[in-house]
Amino acid sequence: MKSFFGVLLIALLVYTFYVENKSSPNDISEDQFEQASVNQSFDQLIDVEESEAADSSEPAEHFPGPNAGDKAIDFKLKNLSGEEVTLSQFKGKKVIINFWATWCPPCKEEMPVMEDFYQKNRDEIEILAINIDPQYNVKEYQKSLGLSFPILLDEDDKINKAYDILTVPTTYVINEQGNITHKQIGAITSLEAFKALIK
Repeated sequence: MKSFFGVLLIALLVYTFYVENKSSPNDISEDQFEQASVNQSFDQLIDVEESEAADSSEPAEHFPGPNAGDKAIDFKLKNLSGEEVTLSQFKGKKVIINFWATWCPPCKEEMPVMEDFYQKNRDEIEILAINIDPQYNVKEYQKSLGLSFPILLDEDDKINKAYDILTVPTTYVINEQGNITHKQIGAITSLEAFKALIK
């Protein structure tokens, strides 16, 4: 009797193995594979600690959140002096929105370049740097890097969520009509790259 159950158990194990491995990878369509990859890639916030994200060949349009061609989501945030700033108050002027964090090495690498760009182009374009970790000493960070462009504090994480930011830095360029013309995932580390964004 025991041998009968042993044979039955082995048969069940073999059958289970066969059923689970019956479908080959070739049976999955390309669309299903891409959808599965997207679902697995974006189910949590990604903390980028190295600057390789800037060199990603993945088009920004494949990431969630607003993309080029979309209307920019308006917001109201406080700057480091406690004054309220809205995106819509800059309508009629080009705006760069940059999402960043104090713990982010690529953000720190990008900041001096962004400051240089801002000093040379502040009459034509505004920069709004949205900090997503205001619980840290953002004022000290600004002072240590000598930054003069406006830094806004996303204290309740609303704007970060509204723009569906997966990784920092993420940069948007918004035209005079309030439409997104470019989205950059990862650090921008040269003045030429910043200039190319606003063309």
